[in-house]
Amino acid sequence: MKRFVLLMLFCLTVALQAFSNNPPADTTLVEKPVYGKQAKLISLLLANYHYQKLQLNDSLSSAIFDAYLKALDNNRSFFLASDIASFEKYRKEIDNLTAAENVSPAFVIYRVFRKRFQERMSFVTDKLLGQEFDFSKDEYYDYDRETAPWPKTQQELNDIWVKSVKNQALSLKLSGKKAEDINKIIRERFERYIKSQSQNNSDDVFEVYMNTIAEAYDPHTNYFSPRAAELFAQDMNQSLEGIGARLQPDGDYTRVHEVLPGGPAEKSDLIHANDRIIGVGQGATGEVVDVVGWRLDDVVKLIKGPKGTQVRLQVLPAETGINGPPVLISLIRDKVKLEDTKPKKQIVETTQNGKKLKLGTIIIPTFSMSFEEYQKGDPNYNSTTRDVKKILQELQAEGVDGVVLDLRNNGGGSLMEAISLTGLFIKNGPVVQVKSSTSRTAEVLTDDDPSVVYSGPLVVLTNRFSASASEIFAGAIQDYHRGVIVGESTYGKGTVQSVVPLDKYIQDDGVGSLKVTLQKFYRATGSSTQHKGVTPDVKLPSALNPEQFGESSNPNALPWDEIKSALYQRTPMVDDKTLQGLNKAYKERLKSDPYLNKFVSETNETRRNIEQKRVSLNETVRKKEMEEAEQRKAANHKMDTKLDGEGRPVSTPLQLDDEYLREGLMVLADLITSKIG
Repeated sequence: MKRFVLLMLFCLTVALQAFSNNPPADTTLVEKPVYGKQAKLISLLLANYHYQKLQLNDSLSSAIFDAYLKALDNNRSFFLASDIASFEKYRKEIDNLTAAENVSPAFVIYRVFRKRFQERMSFVTDKLLGQEFDFSKDEYYDYDRETAPWPKTQQELNDIWVKSVKNQALSLKLSGKKAEDINKIIRERFERYIKSQSQNNSDDVFEVYMNTIAEAYDPHTNYFSPRAAELFAQDMNQSLEGIGARLQPDGDYTRVHEVLPGGPAEKSDLIHANDRIIGVGQGATGEVVDVVGWRLDDVVKLIKGPKGTQVRLQVLPAETGINGPPVLISLIRDKVKLEDTKPKKQIVETTQNGKKLKLGTIIIPTFSMSFEEYQKGDPNYNSTTRDVKKILQELQAEGVDGVVLDLRNNGGGSLMEAISLTGLFIKNGPVVQVKSSTSRTAEVLTDDDPSVVYSGPLVVLTNRFSASASEIFAGAIQDYHRGVIVGESTYGKGTVQSVVPLDKYIQDDGVGSLKVTLQKFYRATGSSTQHKGVTPDVKLPSALNPEQFGESSNPNALPWDEIKSALYQRTPMVDDKTLQGLNKAYKERLKSDPYLNKFVSETNETRRNIEQKRVSLNETVRKKEMEEAEQRKAANHKMDTKLDGEGRPVSTPLQLDDEYLREGLMVLADLITSKIG
């Protein structure tokens, strides 16, 4: 019996050694034959129908290779430099392999990633969790390693992950958590992270790979798996239920890219663009799950949910940055309702240069139109232009001296609405030119209605998230010299996409869809809105770096270019002398207006917080930085009741909580008084 047990132990030892030297194949990742067919079809569709009509060649193959590695390991904290070197054989072969219906690079690379992921998670759970960290050392954690060198050794990887976990532990300690709670929170965080990654299957791997191929042509060309295609259709119909915000990865963090008009986030005014979400809790009492280091898709899954349900978010506000204290907010999930995206008006009274003025504002969240109602001949069909026309008539009846149109965060919508809305302010003429890759000349889209609804002083407010149809409208108003554009340069999306279902070509339930860029927009002047966007006539301070936000932040964005100008007649409303006077008045306010100076100070602080990519791991330093961030925030908020040297409230010609809108109204007042004389 003893000899039998020894023999069994010997056999088990041999088996374990064999397993460690030759682990079994990963059977969860299967390269289905349909993947290769889809890949070849997509490459052919892109070569023939994409605006640039580029063939999938060695140059694109190299870009796809880098993009796929970035998609898997954006922070360069899993792969080793030796792994990357072993993958280099694929750099200029993806084009040839795709043509041969071969998607093996996707799975070969992903299997190595999965192996490295498991190694990293074992290191964290076995070596780091429960460890007592020394927070007295003067060291830093760089949480954005997107451009850092690939680690050469396991020790380099270990150092990255030690600092990552140490940063998480210090953040929790500074928020008041006890040592045992800190260990429990971080352990559960990684357990969820591991579970989430383990659920990725072959379809997920293929979708990521095909998206890198599609997006090599431009950032708005995408591949959707069948499930992703369904979600995209829901999003286009605004039927998704959640908080109404678009999110982006930012190193270890999830950052709010954009707050959508009409959603719970905008209505609450509790969460804003560039805030970082670090925790998500379900309901009024559910545990707040830490999502630092999570994939964006997994964070989104936690935040979305049925209409009427509560979600709690732990947020690092942009105004205090990653060194500031976290804030816990509560939102009720809802659909974006149509009535919440309708234009809204407001009247503000002020005095400028001794003249009493009544100013109208119109917020336009989106360019919407019910095409179905329009086709049926319904005279009351939903239309942004119809709504704005009615508001303009009401404002004029109330005797306003000028109007501000607020297009901030308006991501676009109906092209027809952008054209017809422009027509409310100009007599008639070309509004936008549209050029496809199949035509030598551009189609000129015009406003044919000679009537003008409003001919008075006009200011259009824009920011970096004014995009697409917003840029067409703002560009036309600027080209016609019809009004003054005030704010930030717009997003720079001057392209048009169409969705192509792949099941038209491949009879299989497992195929998805391709969204492909087919056309480009050009202004009446012939200048493209692509990449550069619309530059304001009066530029306000911006917290956003164009290299990080907007179309110009993507290396694959289609370039700016020009075509022949259309024939159009400018109005005499705004000339160079007028713009010089408005900018001079703005610069004078910068010297003397405390509220404008507060706005500039807050904007600069937010910009610094956004651009910060490293944090101290020294407890004393970190605590001091948190206190300073809180003091700056409190000082800025005190401006609402700021007193002058004699104890009297500081008065300004116009006081609003929204400094951006306030400044737009100040420019409008200057425009009006300059015309009055």
